[in-house]
Amino acid sequence: MVYDMERGYRSYILLAILACIIAASAGCLTGSFGPSQNENATIPATTSPVPTPESPVATGPAADMALQLADLPSDYVLRDRTASAYGGVDKLYQDLGWRQGYRVSFYRLDKDRDDTTGIVQEIDIYPPDTVNDVYALEKEALLPSDDSTTDYQVPFPQQGDRSIAWRETRTVDRTVFVTYTVIFTKKNVYEKISMTGTTTDYEVLRDIAQKAAGKIQ
Repeated sequence: MVYDMERGYRSYILLAILACIIAASAGCLTGSFGPSQNENATIPATTSPVPTPESPVATGPAADMALQLADLPSDYVLRDRTASAYGGVDKLYQDLGWRQGYRVSFYRLDKDRDDTTGIVQEIDIYPPDTVNDVYALEKEALLPSDDSTTDYQVPFPQQGDRSIAWRETRTVDRTVFVTYTVIFTKKNVYEKISMTGTTTDYEVLRDIAQKAAGKIQ
């Protein structure tokens, strides 16, 4: 009888220990895989940053947009660099709100070959609502008055917001001069870049036009 009581008591102890182990295991599983203790906590909403709208006007002065010698082939040298004066601007463009301008020119000379080439960049800043009118006027001025076989538009990668490129040929004292001209606008800036000489290079003009457009921020 005593033996049965002891055996029953040991069985009760074993069952109690087993129950504790199961309860502890269940607690571990719940902590690892079960729901969080704070199931009702609200997850903070993530918001994407709103991009800042780009300014419709250039942020720097015209002088900062001018080409530098480092932007040109190494055989070019600086000829002139100057700010444009209001008094030197045609009244039509004054009325269109001309604000400021800058002009820079470079040249390359080979005396042995009697070869010379010049590059001129003109930069003018207008109000955003009139710069397209300036572009239209300058584009019309590039077009020849008749069907010319020596003056014509050439394919050119677009620069800035709108652009056009033109090629002209002139003969002076049996010397042929070629002029490439590209005009473009970006924001409220109008630019004209021309290359004139006895040896011109379309690829060089394209490269420096891209650099010039990239300087307008």
